[in-house]
Parts: sequence; structure tokens; C-alpha cells
Amino acid sequence: MVEMIRKILMELGEDPQRDGLVKTPERVDRSLRYLTSGYQKSAEELLNGALFDVAYDEMVIVKDIELYSMCEHHLLPFFGKAHIAYIPNGYITGLSKLARVVDVYARRLQVQERLTTQILDAIKESLNPLGAAVVIEAKHLCMMMRGVQKQNSTTTTSAFHGELLNNHVTRNEFLKLISAKLS
Repeated sequence: MVEMIRKILMELGEDPQRDGLVKTPERVDRSLRYLTSGYQKSAEELLNGALFDVAYDEMVIVKDIELYSMCEHHLLPFFGKAHIAYIPNGYITGLSKLARVVDVYARRLQVQERLTTQILDAIKESLNPLGAAVVIEAKHLCMMMRGVQKQNSTTTTSAFHGELLNNHVTRNEFLKLISAKLS
């Protein structure tokens, strides 16, 4: 990619040999490889490696999980928070694993809608929960820096499964808890 990045700099009218740009192609190469490192990871393997047989059948919520991703349409960042809930069905997983699942899918070229459902699907397939939910709130630099240039817009996406889809009381409890400041 390094040579391609040099060519892009030249196409933009820059001199890749200019003092501040000499090492830019290598830095961009490393950066892009890190920002898309989710392609080399499996969320299912991550979750399946941390299943614990625990008798707990109430909702588990991990909220305010920071996420950083790249819009696949413009290769500009979007960032925000993910909120995840699941109702165990015989097994729980390590709490940090849910945050890592977010990173597996966020570190790919993405759209927020797909990111939301990929996280939910990984939880459904690995944990077989009685219910699960994912809500993502994010700001998109492709909307802020170009195009409509709306600085204060936030995009919210959601995906629900099982009890969190069909039971409105449980669903509302989840939505209320992710909105509340309990501490």
C-alpha cells in the first residue's frame, strides 16, 4: 500500500518527498492496517473461548462501549458508543468480551447499520441467549466534514432478538437502563 499512498499524495498535488510527508505513506499503511484489523479476528471464537456455566437469567448490560470505525463509503471515521444486553440461557461470557466483539466488527470498513446487526448476530450465535439487544449511537465525519456538513447530528441504530424483541417490558427496561446515569 505504501507505493499507492505515495501515488495518491501526488494525485492530490502534494510532493511525497516533502519533509512532512516522507514517512506518511508508511504511517498511513500502518494506520489503515490497524483500523481494519477486525478482518483478521473472529467474534465467535472470542465469545466461545469465554463461556461460563452460570445459573443467571436476568439481563446483563454493558453500556457506553466506545467504538471507532471507518465509513466504507468515504473512508472517514465514525465514532460513538455501543450498548449491549443479553439474557443468559445457561451461559454467560466475560464482560470484556462484549466490548471486544464491538472492536472486531468496528475495525472493518463499515456502515453503522451492518455493524449493529453483526454484533447482535455474533452474540446470538455464540451465547444462544433468551434475548439480546444492541444500540449504537455515533457521529459520522462523512456527514460533518463533507456533504451536508451537519456538526451536531447523531445516528442511532438498534437490533433486538428474542425476549428483548418480543417482550416490550424487557425491551423498555433495557432502553431505560442505557439512558440512565446510575453512578
